[in-house]
Amino acid sequence: MKMKTILATILLVVSANVFAQNDKDKEVMADAEKAKMELKEMDGMDRFFNNSSGYVIFPNVGKGGLIVGGASGNGVLYENGMPQGMASLKKVDVGLQAGGQALTEIIFFETEESLNDFKDGKYELSANATAIALDKGIAANANYKDGVVVFTKPKKGLMADLSIGGQKFEYDEMDRK
Repeated sequence: MKMKTILATILLVVSANVFAQNDKDKEVMADAEKAKMELKEMDGMDRFFNNSSGYVIFPNVGKGGLIVGGASGNGVLYENGMPQGMASLKKVDVGLQAGGQALTEIIFFETEESLNDFKDGKYELSANATAIALDKGIAANANYKDGVVVFTKPKKGLMADLSIGGQKFEYDEMDRK
């Protein structure tokens, strides 16, 4: 465990120095690396980290609503385990919902095509897409649907939610120094 933490820290420092970002991006990258280490330790997640074309981690998604709701967060897109760009998530929905919640969301892309659709801004989660709430052993039985699989891990708060909406994403390639 200590070696993984040391390697992750070294990777983060190297990554932060390779790309030119503002302080907000650096904070999101640090949070994404921390979330990545936690997610990798969950049963069944290594299959997705090792075999996907890429993935995007949104380490701090804020979600809230009272009939009309929304969510937003910033994240990091990874290819071959290395950060490639910054992403943002926006969600609007309507239905039976009340409360607020903080969570981590990760989207794995099965194919280069699904990854490129995300990078080109052609990807959004529709109302019928479902995220899998990470719990002990749940990832072991999860599968891709239409080239993607989405996991969420609640951090704090409580939200009752039976609503319809969609998520829209934006992606920006990191500037190389």
